[in-house]
Amino acid sequence: MNSKASGYREKATRHFKIIINKDRCKGCSYCVDFCTKGVLAMGEETNAKGYYLPAVVKGNECVGCGLCEEICPDFAIRVVDLDGETGSG
Repeated sequence: MNSKASGYREKATRHFKIIINKDRCKGCSYCVDFCTKGVLAMGEETNAKGYYLPAVVKGNECVGCGLCEEICPDFAIRVVDLDGETGSG
């Protein structure tokens, strides 16, 4: 059956990018712990203060929920909608 004929609308895939401010991050791992999709993991890279930084390990699986942004006590992480749409995923 044709999806247009049945009234079924296919969900568009949106793309997101996670930006980590290395200078602000203190390696608390909240963003890693609370990511429901496992997009982030603690990495081996450290910042100037010696804190281990989170790394994006499954960037293509990010749904743009913004929970990592909301949970970060130091405002060190942002989720950017690469498709330019507004609203959360």
